[in-house]
Formats: sequence, structure tokens, C-alpha cells
Amino acid sequence: MSVLPEVLKANEAYAASFGAKSQLALPPARRFAILTCMDARLDPAKYAGLAEGDAHVIRNAGGRASDDAIRSLVISYKLLGTREWFVVHHSDCGMQLFDDNIMSDLLDKSLETASIDEKGWHDHGHGPGSGHGHYIKWLTFKDLPKSVTDDVKRIRSHPLVPRNIPIYGYYYDVKSGRLVEVPEATAAGKATA
Repeated sequence: MSVLPEVLKANEAYAASFGAKSQLALPPARRFAILTCMDARLDPAKYAGLAEGDAHVIRNAGGRASDDAIRSLVISYKLLGTREWFVVHHSDCGMQLFDDNIMSDLLDKSLETASIDEKGWHDHGHGPGSGHGHYIKWLTFKDLPKSVTDDVKRIRSHPLVPRNIPIYGYYYDVKSGRLVEVPEATAAGKATA
């Protein structure tokens, strides 16, 4: 059963009380951006105390510093004036449960949803699959603090990222709701100008 009717009903209720939100400015009021994971357990508005219009939130699988995430961060700064950036990964991330070969092999077999158990990933779909997954870097990781540090370093070293923007490295603990600093990441992201 589709969730479409529920989503549209919720949107009607939201729009009915939208009011002054129509006057929010285009630039984020608190002048910062968060790059984080798309995991449904993470609510950046709650874990970072955001209201609508406060900050840019860029989400992808793993909260990784992909080319597209960096593109968004550069736009956030250059055109919309953010002055601080956060990279926030999280514990118990699904990106730690597979690697490029596993994903590509699953896609070779079928495009349907796979499952995982104690023996690993299993594809229950019926083909056709596609070999196109072998051409994508899935940006998986095994070491959570290292992934945060790697992403902060990648953003910091990008030629389009100004040196005066501090980039903070954290992970969200899905068991406690706390943001946990990754000191090596924050040190790598320190502003120098």
C-alpha cells in the first residue's frame, strides 16, 4: 500500500498553518551547513536544534563528501553565505555493511531489494540485473571516525573550498542521540585564514 495519501494529507495540514514561513529568506539564517546521512533515524532539525530557514542540510547515503555534496557546500557558501560546515556521519550506518563489490554483484543479479542476515547479503530478485553498478564508487566505509576524518580532509583540500570556513567532524550516536566529536576531523577542518 502506498504512503502517498498519508504524505499528501500531512502536507495539507502543514500548508494550512504555513503562515509567516512564506517570508523566510533564501540564505540560511544561522549561516551554517550540515552534510549528513540520509538514514531515517537521523533528524538534523532535532539533533542540531534547527528551525525552518536556519541551515542547509545536505544528505546522501553515508553523509559522504561526494562531488555532489561538495558542489552543494560550495553553493551554500559562495551564493548563500554559510560560514561554518559540519560533517556528521553516524553509528550503525548501513554503508558499513557492504562494499563496492557486494553492491555491484547484487545489482548484476537483479534490481530488486536484497536482504542481509548473519551469512551476508542475498538477492532474491529475478533478473535482469545490470552491470552498471561496477562503474559507481559507492563510498562505503568500515571505520566510522576515519570516514568522518577522510571526508573533512577531502572537503578541506578541495580547490573550491575557502580556507576560512571551519569544518567540524562529528558522528551521531543512534543509541543516545548525541553528537560525538571526531577530534582529528575537526583539527583537519580548522579554518586557516
